[in-house]
Amino acid sequence: APDINKIGDRYVLYYSQPGENNKHAIGVASGPSPVGPFTDHGKLIGSDEIGVDISIDQFYIEEDGHKYMFWGSFRGIYAIELDVAADAVITPRPETKMLIAGTAFEGTNIYKRGDWYYLFASIGDFSGGADSTYSTVVGRSRSVTGPYVDRQEHPMTDNGYELILSKNNRFVGCGHNAGLIEDDKGQTWMFYHAYQLGNTDIGRQGMLDLVQWDDQGWPSIYDGHPSTVFEVPSIR
Repeated sequence: APDINKIGDRYVLYYSQPGENNKHAIGVASGPSPVGPFTDHGKLIGSDEIGVDISIDQFYIEEDGHKYMFWGSFRGIYAIELDVAADAVITPRPETKMLIAGTAFEGTNIYKRGDWYYLFASIGDFSGGADSTYSTVVGRSRSVTGPYVDRQEHPMTDNGYELILSKNNRFVGCGHNAGLIEDDKGQTWMFYHAYQLGNTDIGRQGMLDLVQWDDQGWPSIYDGHPSTVFEVPSIR
């Protein structure tokens, strides 16, 4: 689960490390370009040290001069502030650790649109092939660190969410979206993965869909399922 960001004049690669008994970790490496070569700096956040099991699925974001790492998988979604030195040495600040969302979620991805921050995440099980229940959900906040809520103001810390993408008769396991992008027409697009029914043996496939925004600023995707009307981003 790599996450590459340019911080200063270096490219920083965050990655997830498996561990035993849910004691996973997030590592960090840095390099001169998005394709490296990367120098591994080892563990950044470990389950034992930070007190969060399944410490994976990291997401980095900078806002208002602060650098944040979001992470977690079905043991709560957390955020922590990072100190980043000029030589790309990165140090988490344990005293800033905060709960962002509850135990229903994994695969955090935050997208800012206007004055709102949208926390996209995934719920359910992705490992069941045709029986996968994986789906994409969202909440929003006026602050990058929350509180994130659904349309009824239920907080994501209590597992509130809006369901925006789930299975249909062609694709299942629709989740774990990557960064949202905006094309040259101002349209928003979301990458995610899913199994194709009848062809699940090849594993999860990369997917792309158009995100619609209603007049209250909430996102949706097609009819709540992978689209059957195919479009592509407008890129000049």
